[in-house]
Amino acid sequence: MVNLSKLLNISGSLWANKDPCSWKGVGCSSGNSAVTGLSLDKFDLSNSNFLPEICKIETLQSLDLSNNRLSSIPDEFINGCGRIDGLKVLNFSKNGLVGPLPTFNGFVGLESLDLSFNFLTGNELQLSMNEFQGTVPQEIANYQNLKLIDLSSNKLEGPIPTRIGNLSKLRFLLLSVNRLNGEIPANISGIPNLYRFAANQNEFGGTIPSGITRYLSFLDLSCNNLRGSIPTDFLSGLNLQLVDLSCNLLEGSIPAKISASLISLRLGSNKLNGSIPSSLGTLEKLTYLELDNNSFTNGIPLELGSCRSLALLNLAQNDLTGHVPPLLGNLSNLQVLNLQLNKLGGDIPTEITQLKSLSILNISWNSLTGSIPSSISNLQSLAHLNLQGNKLQGPIPATVNSMNSLLELQLGQNQLSGMIPMMPVKLQISLNLSTNLLQGDIPKTLSPLKDLEVLDLSNNDFSGEIPDFLTQMASLNQLILSNNQLSGVIPEFKKYVSVDVSGNAGLENKTAKNTSQESPKKGKPVAMIVSGILSFSLFFFCSFLLTFFCSLKNQRGLNERRRKREARRA
Repeated sequence: MVNLSKLLNISGSLWANKDPCSWKGVGCSSGNSAVTGLSLDKFDLSNSNFLPEICKIETLQSLDLSNNRLSSIPDEFINGCGRIDGLKVLNFSKNGLVGPLPTFNGFVGLESLDLSFNFLTGNELQLSMNEFQGTVPQEIANYQNLKLIDLSSNKLEGPIPTRIGNLSKLRFLLLSVNRLNGEIPANISGIPNLYRFAANQNEFGGTIPSGITRYLSFLDLSCNNLRGSIPTDFLSGLNLQLVDLSCNLLEGSIPAKISASLISLRLGSNKLNGSIPSSLGTLEKLTYLELDNNSFTNGIPLELGSCRSLALLNLAQNDLTGHVPPLLGNLSNLQVLNLQLNKLGGDIPTEITQLKSLSILNISWNSLTGSIPSSISNLQSLAHLNLQGNKLQGPIPATVNSMNSLLELQLGQNQLSGMIPMMPVKLQISLNLSTNLLQGDIPKTLSPLKDLEVLDLSNNDFSGEIPDFLTQMASLNQLILSNNQLSGVIPEFKKYVSVDVSGNAGLENKTAKNTSQESPKKGKPVAMIVSGILSFSLFFFCSFLLTFFCSLKNQRGLNERRRKREARRA
């Protein structure tokens, strides 16, 4: 037990008893086995040298040093007490602390930190990635020199203090991943130095205040409950570079006036509608555009083909109509193109196959017609190609074999015909050719796909036997061959492979056949044994009755002959 009276250099009747748990301001656990709390408020303490010694009390849960004359918090205290996982309450309020705010490293169990009514003059408050609860205190606005407030990844609740708009020097306000609610304060728009405001993954509601992006460069309000329309001036801030409003409940259209400095615009998973504004095509710096999972209508603006910096274009899951614009082939930096789950028609433009940097191409679940262009093999960086759920016809181009980066090929739910060509050997995730008009034998050219995990050839017109090489594909865990014209014996697959061969009338189960042939060697099944016993018993019983009745008849005949002989003698 630490000698508290020596640490604090205090003597007298308050500390005369040798049992610390009886001292004023000392709290102990049940049974007085450990000190859990120290309340040293109003002790007129002015020297901070003793503070590191307190951190030797490893069972400490609460420390109250308020209403004293302490002027500093030693680094040794921060380092020592920061390692006490059970420390929940720390109170330095109403002292004379001066200088910058301490950086509270550690303190993983801290629930309450009170530094109010001091003379701290630092410009940073970093308390992210802790377990702080309660509300953001109104007193935070008293620190007029603050440049950074980082309270992200805690368990804070309630609204943002409205007085936070008075912090004119504030550059970073980071409140992400909490449980904050209420509305976004409108006076945030009046902080002239505010560069980044992040309040994503909270529970904010109401509408987005007009003018909030006046000075901002980075704004992230994603994954909240924001409603209403996007203010008309929202995207026009001169400094605006990144905007993320995804995963909210926003309605209406995208404002037409958009800042030329915009680099990233994420508006996915809302209830937005109307046309995608053609003014987006003037943004030379735009790199990421995500408008997925909304209700946008009409066609893809041709002007998007002028956004030469685009690396990601996600327009999936809307109500877009018309053709895929050939001008998208001008986006030489494009790496991801997601257009799935729309109402797009027409052919796949060959210009798309000029996108040498493209890694993901997904135009699935539309109404595309025509054939897959043989120039698709130009996409040598493509790892994921998904064209399923369209009306594509003709053969799978043989050139697909040269796509050396391809890991996944989804061509199901089309009208493709012919035979399966040689496939790229690096296919790993899935090869889906289901629900087409493919025919012929399952080709041995699939055998090199040693890394393939899923092979779906269902709902086609494949014939012949299931080839044995499929059982040797080491990574295969799902094989779907249902509803074809396959015949012969089903080969034995490894136990971890899920195999569906239903809907092939000509297939014979090898396991069942072998069991039938080998059953005499392994012993008769119980049903056969019981049946044999019953048959044998019935035969024995019938034989017994037959013998009995025959014997009885013979005995009667013998008796009758004896009576006749005796009658003649008489």
